Amino acid sequence: TEIYTLSLHDALPISLRPAGIGSLFEAFNRLKAKLAAEGLFDPAHRRPLPRFPRAVGIVTSPQAAALRDVLVTLRRRAPHLPVVLYPAPVQGADAASRLLGAVQLAGQRAARDGVDVLLIVRGGGSIEDLWSFNDEALARAVRACPLPLVCGVGHETDFTIADFAADLRAPTPTGAAELVSAGWHAARSELDMLAPRLQRALERRLESLAQRVDRAGLRLVHPRERLRRAHSDLQRQAQRLRQAMERQLE
Repeated sequence: TEIYTLSLHDALPISLRPAGIGSLFEAFNRLKAKLAAEGLFDPAHRRPLPRFPRAVGIVTSPQAAALRDVLVTLRRRAPHLPVVLYPAPVQGADAASRLLGAVQLAGQRAARDGVDVLLIVRGGGSIEDLWSFNDEALARAVRACPLPLVCGVGHETDFTIADFAADLRAPTPTGAAELVSAGWHAARSELDMLAPRLQRALERRLESLAQRVDRAGLRLVHPRERLRRAHSDLQRQAQRLRQAMERQLE
C-alpha cells in the first residue's frame, strides 16, 4: 500500500502526492538548479550528431528491453550500421557508478571502436526506477564525454538529469535510435526515390545508343563486299588503261 501526504486546502479536490516521491522531486529540482547554474546544461555546449556515423555505441543493460528496441529500430533504418554495447545496469544501488564507468569507457575507446555517437538508454519506470540517471557524477560524465551523446531514458513524459546534460534528449530509446540513424535513413529513402529515375534514364540512354548502332550498321559494308567492289573497280580501270594504250599506239 502506497503512503501519501495530504495537502488540505479550502477548495476541492484534495491534492495527493506520495511522500517518498515528493522528496525525490525536491532532490531532483535542487540538483537540476545547481548544475544549470554552473552552465552544465548550456545549449551552446551541445554538439550536433554526425549525419553518417560509422558505428553507434550504446550504454545500457544487455537484458534491457530498451536495447532490443534500439537494435530493432537500427536494423530497420540502417541495417549496415555496426553497434558497440558498453554494458551497465540501469537500476540498482551501484547502477549510477556503473553507468558512469560505461560512459567513460565508451569515450576512451571511441577511436579504437570506430564509434561516432553514443546512446544511453533505458525503458520507462517510476522515478525511483530511473533515479540512477539523476546522479550528479553521471551528469558530469555525460557532459564530459568526447562523443556526441543522446539520452533516451523512460517515456516521453520522463525527464532525468542525464537528459539535460546530454547533447540531445530522445523521448524514448526507439526515438534515440531514430535520431542517430536519421542521416542514413534519409539517404536510403532518397536513393529509393532516385532508383526509378536512374532506371528510366538508363533505359533511354540504352535506347539512344541502340539506335546509333542500327544507323551505323546500315552504313557498314562487309569486307568481302568491299573487296568485290574494289576488284570490279580495278577491272574497269584496267580496261580503260588498255583502251588508252591502244589508242596511243594507233
